[in-house]
Amino acid sequence: MKKLKLGILISGNGSNLQAIIDNIKANKLNAEIAIVISDNPDAYGLTRAKNANIKSIHINPGKYKTKLSDEAEQEYIKCLKNNKVDLICLAGFMRVLKTNLLNAFAGKIINIHPALLPSFPGLDAQKQAFDYGVQYTGCTVHFVDNKVDHGPIIKQAVVEVLQQDTYESLKEKILKQEHKIYSEAIQLIAENKIRINGRKTTII
Repeated sequence: MKKLKLGILISGNGSNLQAIIDNIKANKLNAEIAIVISDNPDAYGLTRAKNANIKSIHINPGKYKTKLSDEAEQEYIKCLKNNKVDLICLAGFMRVLKTNLLNAFAGKIINIHPALLPSFPGLDAQKQAFDYGVQYTGCTVHFVDNKVDHGPIIKQAVVEVLQQDTYESLKEKILKQEHKIYSEAIQLIAENKIRINGRKTTII
């Protein structure tokens, strides 16, 4: 079976990137990482990519804090296309994608969010859940569309919030599940097992 070529976008530590690297090495994931792109030149995820001999690059995001400039967006599209990427995986990429990039890779961009969507979208989802006092939270892998943390859901994992949990311990528990289900979702896509009908995804 042909390996799915991944383009992974990061902004920081890159622990989900590392989990994907590890799962590919362990033959749990029929994929290869074609390129890692960071909007942050100091992202530790770039070091993780380098240590794994994976092609990586920093592309300046431009003047905005929460999105790519038009020029930067074109650079991202060009880089991803030049590296013949089949699927874009957002792994802690802290910018909202705009129309041109979404259209260039329609239906081929996924994200991992540290909450059970549609609850607690946006930034600091773990803290939102912790402060709200929920008894269960978790993480969600979903397709990316033109609204924040909104596209069809591929996979979710539930985490119980215990009375003794702190914000930090809850974050760790959620992250552990992120590392598991992100690769599982990518593998489903690699095996062409996902069908989308409106908001709903079906695994065949």
